Amino acid sequence: MEQNIDFLFEREHLGETLNVLNREIINYIDKRKYITDYIIDYRKKVIEEYRDDEDKVQEYFDHEAYVKEEAFRTIDRKLKEFTKLKESPYFGKISFIEDGSVPEEMYIGRFGLTPEETYEPVIVDWRAPVASLFYKGTLGSASYQSPGGDVETNIVGRRQIIIKKGELKGVFDSALDVKDEILQMVLTNNSSDKLKDIVMTIQEEQDEIIRAPKDKVVVVNGVAGSGKTTIALHRVSYLLYNYRKQFGDKVLILGPNDIFMDYISGVLPSLGEDGIDNMTFEVFAINEIGLTEEVQGFSYYMEEAMSGNEINLRDYKEKSSEEFVNKLDEVVKEMNENYFNIEDVVFFNETIMTKEEIKDLFQNYYSNMPLFRRSEKIKRIIISKIKDKRDEKVYLLNKEMEEKLKEVKEEDLIFEKNNIDFQRRLRIREIIREVINARTALNSWITREDTIDIYKRAVNTNNLTYMDLAGILYLMIKLEGKKSSKEYKHVVIDEAQDYSFMQYRIIKEMTGCSSMTIVGDSNQRLIETDEEVAMVNLQSIFGDKVINYSLNKSYRSTQEIMEYASKFLHEERIVPLVRNGEKVLEEEVTTIEDQVETILSIIEDYEEEGLESIAVITKNKETLKEISHKLKEKTKILTFDRSDIIYTGGKVIMPAYYAKGLEFDGVIILEEEKPSPDLVKYIMCTRALHRLSVIKKK
Repeated sequence: MEQNIDFLFEREHLGETLNVLNREIINYIDKRKYITDYIIDYRKKVIEEYRDDEDKVQEYFDHEAYVKEEAFRTIDRKLKEFTKLKESPYFGKISFIEDGSVPEEMYIGRFGLTPEETYEPVIVDWRAPVASLFYKGTLGSASYQSPGGDVETNIVGRRQIIIKKGELKGVFDSALDVKDEILQMVLTNNSSDKLKDIVMTIQEEQDEIIRAPKDKVVVVNGVAGSGKTTIALHRVSYLLYNYRKQFGDKVLILGPNDIFMDYISGVLPSLGEDGIDNMTFEVFAINEIGLTEEVQGFSYYMEEAMSGNEINLRDYKEKSSEEFVNKLDEVVKEMNENYFNIEDVVFFNETIMTKEEIKDLFQNYYSNMPLFRRSEKIKRIIISKIKDKRDEKVYLLNKEMEEKLKEVKEEDLIFEKNNIDFQRRLRIREIIREVINARTALNSWITREDTIDIYKRAVNTNNLTYMDLAGILYLMIKLEGKKSSKEYKHVVIDEAQDYSFMQYRIIKEMTGCSSMTIVGDSNQRLIETDEEVAMVNLQSIFGDKVINYSLNKSYRSTQEIMEYASKFLHEERIVPLVRNGEKVLEEEVTTIEDQVETILSIIEDYEEEGLESIAVITKNKETLKEISHKLKEKTKILTFDRSDIIYTGGKVIMPAYYAKGLEFDGVIILEEEKPSPDLVKYIMCTRALHRLSVIKKK
């Protein structure tokens, strides 16, 4: 009975909220129409008044474009938010007592709604400080951070509300955490081709990470399926909502490949955020270096390394090691001491700067500057001294010519003046020639090489690979003081376990960011090295700015899949959410034909169960090439053999390194006679939400 009353009450409240929402939408549409009409009318007047003055018209339109952009940006953003809210205005309700007063009730939604000329929000944005109370684990004493400091409260009620297409579907009072039934309902749904926002089901430990202090380097080491990527994107949305002036359009997201970047592309727009830079480290590095030559890319590099190519494996391990950083530091040290063969600066046989004076500038006055910036600074100083000497010579020459003119008799003045002017021009040419000589001599020893050529010589290579990009940027930072071409205030790094210490140093130095979100899984390295995963020990780079979080609960896969995947780990970290499913299927085949038939049979079973996204995952492209064309003869399946392909759902066959970070309703793993490394098996297994099959070829 009480449940029915609650349902009826919430249904009535939903109707009232939708009415307010509709009024606000109409209000904003009227505002947009008013601004549009105003701009059009004013434009007509300006064009009429300044019909013959193009500069005036242009000046007006430059200003008008700015006004239009600012006004329309705000209105359009609000209209988009309100339109989305009509589908589901809110998903939760929190009741709490503050300062011993009467209980307050707040409805929490994807976006906020406060009618104009009122101060009481009808819906509170999930990113607002007070909304954090909804994500607390229990009822009772709790606090939230307000601009004025921590506010102590007492939570007396929490309610989950399910609304679809503007209709109330369910009401759940939740005394503990986010209601298990709702979380289970969300997790048992099929995957889509895009990652979705999780504002309705954020867990307490996830919310703590999302709302961590803005000026910290937040490092999340989480197991597969713990929501690392989604948390990172929601943290970006939280920071932009609360500190938009600081972060604005200055956020950079670095992901593992283009497939992954497309996969996550829907999350931030669904949270009302657009225009955020996202790219791979490879693209970031190539753009910043300004490389025009071809580089052996990440995917090809991984392919060769995972196929057992000893040269590439050795190269990967060497160039991701601390020893390689030390090697480059030695190169920089040697260059600082001996790169420039310094010479005296001579002008008309007069030494205007000695070697010792120039060395003193290099080694003392400007020793804190990177070598090539230092050389440019010193070069400007020397050229300035040459110009001073030039000006001095010209001044003395002019004085000399004036004195000569004074000594000339009046009757000889016309003839002698021409003669003196001719002598002056000859002497001026000598001075200019000497300036050119001095500058040529200077350029002969202070001219620098291109940093890419220095790097190639240091590592003895002519052909660049993905693993060389970080080394080149490192030398650019050390030698040129390189900074990123665009200003960034917050950087997100996903699949961070594959980043080396050098890459983290590069990102820190180039962006200057003290605010970062770094997420990864130390168990998901594609290639194991002898060194510790850099992401778990970043204090050596960022100091006390680092806050480490560990997420051990997996929400993605069924218990059966996670127990199977855990066999490939050397440590027990995963705590699967209790969601049972089918047992992992293992099949053995002897020929490619048998393999194809088994794949087709399993795909058919998956589709009969209603699974929509199905991935066949191979160890590498070589296996993919062997089997993909045979599969395509029997079924419609997309082949992922390069990183710029866009996935829109359905069946797909891909190598393991493209599957990182993605998830599918059903997964079929193709194992070869030579088994994949344990960490690669773990990555492949944990892509599956509901069903996992392993086909072993003998």
